[in-house]
Amino acid sequence: MSVSLRLSRGGSKKRPYYKVVVANSRSPRDGAYLEQVGTYNPLLAKDDANRVRLVEDRVRYWLGVGAQPTDRVARMLDKAGIKERAPTNNPNKAEPGKKAKDRAEERAAKLAEAEEARREAEEAAAAAAAAPAEEAPAEEAPAEEAPAEEAAAEQAEG
Repeated sequence: MSVSLRLSRGGSKKRPYYKVVVANSRSPRDGAYLEQVGTYNPLLAKDDANRVRLVEDRVRYWLGVGAQPTDRVARMLDKAGIKERAPTNNPNKAEPGKKAKDRAEERAAKLAEAEEARREAEEAAAAAAAAPAEEAPAEEAPAEEAPAEEAAAEQAEG
């Protein structure tokens, strides 16, 4: 029979309270257990002495006979100084997922296009300011033709 040190949940909805128990690894989380060796109340402050309570000699006994702690219980045992836990290293933990990377690349491409368009607009404005202004009468000529067209349209209607 493989034995593990693990948490068994108690408490009401949204008010968890855990027992640190020694149980058969195949039994359900809140099912039968061999012995209760501590408690864990996650609602208390992290520096509170009553947050984690362990019966040290019983924990050491069960570890001595081959009980394997779960990750969370191993952290508690390490903090209590009962069993050393090797630190884990996950270098990819902070790396964003594939879709987030794709969105970031699209955003960077759009920013680059907008920057290029802004730069071109500035160059065009600088070129227009440097070029001599064109004569205004060329713009007025089409405006004179418009009243003549309107008069012709009014005669055709009337």
